[in-house]
Amino acid sequence: MDYETIAVEKSDIGIIITINRPQQRNSINNKLLEEINRVLDQVEEDERCRLVVLAGQPGTFCTGMDFEEFSSLKSQQGTAPLKTAPNPYMATLKRFTLIPRVVIAVVDGQVMAGGVGLAAASDLVIATPRSQFCLSEALWGLLPAMVTPFLVRRVGFQAAYRMTLTTAPVHSREALDMKLVDEISESPFDSVHRLWLRLSKLSVPTLRNLKEYFRKMWLINEAMENIAITEIERLSSDPRVIENISNYVKYGKFPWEGLA
Repeated sequence: MDYETIAVEKSDIGIIITINRPQQRNSINNKLLEEINRVLDQVEEDERCRLVVLAGQPGTFCTGMDFEEFSSLKSQQGTAPLKTAPNPYMATLKRFTLIPRVVIAVVDGQVMAGGVGLAAASDLVIATPRSQFCLSEALWGLLPAMVTPFLVRRVGFQAAYRMTLTTAPVHSREALDMKLVDEISESPFDSVHRLWLRLSKLSVPTLRNLKEYFRKMWLINEAMENIAITEIERLSSDPRVIENISNYVKYGKFPWEGLA
């Protein structure tokens, strides 16, 4: 099957989904989310496939929202909220946490904004030493509203708050210490194979029970998801945010630089 935004490889241990938008720095658009979920649909139909690996390009895992798509949609819709029900990004993060398969994010290099959410919602994260994680949303007047529930689940409130407030990059060693990353490896796919020797002993029903049970043990529920979606829809229709992103797309100017 042909894909526009991802490359898909079947291996002896499962499915490898590689985000394949190098010209757009592996940013997230609606097509990417649709294609990832199409693969997950196929995975759920195959009882033999129990592992999904999500990877990026060398040096860039995922840089978050596709500003060009956002700016284009906003030029058509004005300040009306970009509503999709359910929100495809939030639905994808939720699916990672509930799909009765093991989801491992293999991270190499830059991870920004919504890319942090893809990693945080995965069951395990294996990163290379050069990887770094950054929540940059506040620089544009946004918040990582849909990332936050999954990030707090992984690293705790203060670490998630600090990442949001400072917008500073967190390098791989610090990410390991704060539990955003489970392992640092020069050869992450070797680590995946090693982990799979044990993970493969878990059945699909066991994985389903495990994920559903641990969801009940945590704070993420439909009410929290709706709060996150409502907040990002509100912020994404703020004229200041729209202007900030449009100026960057059109002129390459950051919000704090101003226009000549």
